[in-house]
Amino acid sequence: MEPRVKDDIHSSSPKREVEHTRDRPFSCGLCTKTFTRSTHLKLHQRTHTGEKPYICEQCGKRFALSSCLLRHNRTHSGERPYQCDRCDRAFSQSSSLKQHLRVQHNVEENEPFTCKHCPKSFKRAYHLKMHMRTHTGEKPYSCDECGRSFALSNAYIRHQRVHTGERPYKCDQPYSCDVCGKSFSSSSNVKTHMRIHTGERPFKCDQCGKGFSQLTHLKQHQWVHGDRGSVERLQCEGFGWVI
Repeated sequence: MEPRVKDDIHSSSPKREVEHTRDRPFSCGLCTKTFTRSTHLKLHQRTHTGEKPYICEQCGKRFALSSCLLRHNRTHSGERPYQCDRCDRAFSQSSSLKQHLRVQHNVEENEPFTCKHCPKSFKRAYHLKMHMRTHTGEKPYSCDECGRSFALSNAYIRHQRVHTGERPYKCDQPYSCDVCGKSFSSSSNVKTHMRIHTGERPFKCDQCGKGFSQLTHLKQHQWVHGDRGSVERLQCEGFGWVI
C-alpha cells in the first residue's frame, strides 16, 4: 500500500472554495469581486458600466450612488450637519469634520474622549476624568501628616515616603510633578512634562496649524510637509536658539 501524502498547505481546498462562494454567492462577471447581496453587486457593476442614475437638479451632475448625490446637494443648500463640539465650525461631510478635529484641535479618531477646556483628548473616559482635575483643581487624596493634597493616588503614595523615610529608589531626580508625582532631574523638564496635564501646545506648525508640546515633535512633524528649510529654521521660543 502506498503511503498517503498530505495535500500541500498552499493547495486550494474545494470545500473552502464552496464555503467562500456560499458566503458571497454574487460574483461580478467583469472582475473577481464577490458580494453577499445582489444589490451590492448591482451597485458595484456601475463602476464598470459608468451608469450614474442619480442627477442633481441644480447643476445636472450625475452620481452612481444616492448617498453621493445627497452629499453633493449640500454644496447647493449650504447644509452643514456635522458640528464641531470644540468650536463653532460645521461641515457638510463627516470626513471634513474629522480632518478639522485632527488639524485644529489635535483630536485623533482613536481618542474619542475630549476635554472641553483644552485641546487634549483621551482613549478612555477614566483618563479624561483624571485630566479634568488639572482644570478643576480637585485633589481628593489628602495627607494625614501634613494636609497636602494630590490629584492622583500614585502622587499621594510617593509623597508618603517623605514622612515614612522610605527610599526605594536612588534620588537623582529631585524635581517632581505636583499632579502625578513623577520625578525629574531638572525644573525645566518638569515644566515640559506639565504640558501633558495642561494640554499646552506652544509650538505651532506654520503649514497646517497643528500644535505640539515639544519643539522636537514639531521638528519631526515638519517632514510631513517636506519643508526641510522650515525645519532648519525652527527657533526655540523658550531658549532663543536656532536648530
